[in-house]
Amino acid sequence: MPSPADANICDHDIEDIEDISTSQLDHRPPKHNVVPRARKAKTVASKTEDHQDHNNSHLSKGADTSDLILRDSYVPGTQSIYVRTWGCSHNNSDSEYMAGQLAAYGYKIVDDKDRADLWLLNSCTVKNPAEDHFRNSIKEAKSKDKLVVLAGCVPQGQQKAEYIQGLSVVGVQQIDRVVEVVEETLKGNSVRLFGQKKTFGKKTGGASLSLPKIRKNPLIEIIAINTGCLNQCTYCKTKHARGELGSYPPEEIVERARQSFSEGVVELWLTSEDLGAYGHDIGVTLPQLLWKLVEVIPEGAMMRLGMTNPPYILEHLEEMAKILSHPKVYSFLHVPVQSASDSVLMDMKREYCIADFKHVVDFLRDRVPNVNIATDLICGFPTETDQDFEETMDLVRQYRFASLFINQFFPRPGTPAFKMQRIPAQE
Repeated sequence: MPSPADANICDHDIEDIEDISTSQLDHRPPKHNVVPRARKAKTVASKTEDHQDHNNSHLSKGADTSDLILRDSYVPGTQSIYVRTWGCSHNNSDSEYMAGQLAAYGYKIVDDKDRADLWLLNSCTVKNPAEDHFRNSIKEAKSKDKLVVLAGCVPQGQQKAEYIQGLSVVGVQQIDRVVEVVEETLKGNSVRLFGQKKTFGKKTGGASLSLPKIRKNPLIEIIAINTGCLNQCTYCKTKHARGELGSYPPEEIVERARQSFSEGVVELWLTSEDLGAYGHDIGVTLPQLLWKLVEVIPEGAMMRLGMTNPPYILEHLEEMAKILSHPKVYSFLHVPVQSASDSVLMDMKREYCIADFKHVVDFLRDRVPNVNIATDLICGFPTETDQDFEETMDLVRQYRFASLFINQFFPRPGTPAFKMQRIPAQE
């Protein structure tokens, strides 16, 4: 069984396929988890500027630190930290990396939030309920006099939100600096790191894939192969947080996979905001990466692919069918359609028509035995008519998807769809 340090790194409701908790797949005999060894603590108060990333960050002294746990006897790396995560598997992976770094420094990761000295809250901005839960957790922490560090897409995409002001924030590409943010917060300071990782002026995937990690499920390694995307859907808030596409080099991803398998992992999950867009920014294709990964998957282990939007999988269908037919790869792909109406898809700026989506599904079902194509639908997009809805229902009846995730439209602040007149919620 996982150690107590592994528990509740991700504590959230399942709302779509990318929200599936790794705990659901505890179907193999458990193995001992690899827990990072604690190293001697050191002071990092001077490290408030990222020399590589040109962060938008600041460090401010708290007004009153008399009640903080540190006082004169403060020893860095000796406190307990509660980690909670909302949202996708990318967020789950980020939380595992942050927990791993904190544990390596000496902090104790606990599942009892009341025993924790500090709460690390990793947020999701896709839907209103997820942000509401995040906001309520901040209020709860304050009511219990807990110190708080925020992470994830909500503070990254809404940096001026009133309810996060005065609190420390770890940006989505700054998770490698979580230790110093936690230390400064324990001292009574507020640190906000929002910068992007860049190499030669070009955005990269983010923090190094070689960071220590505490996996929620020690048998499953989640690797985010890229961050951001190429599209700008009118309803999507995630783009505000994750930004433009930034892909990790194939050799870094393959090395992380090789290391994970050597630690006893038996499932490799690939995730991102859009798997199919991988490599467009660095001159590599998704199939090229996948074939390299297949080579390092040991006997008895499997690889699972995450979500890809239709426009970017269309160009690789032949190769993808071969990969999904490989005995070490699950015959599964998540391809969100959102609507079967071309007019609604145009208003969403999804950059494909329903014929493209059908071609992807038909092609893979024809070439890959027993393939499972999961999809998502948004109900009640502002411009959806009764006829548009019926077209979507016809699609569902035609394909009878084994995995179908239906989401109510949520107007996310700052998106073009937020200003559109809403369809009554009851309807």
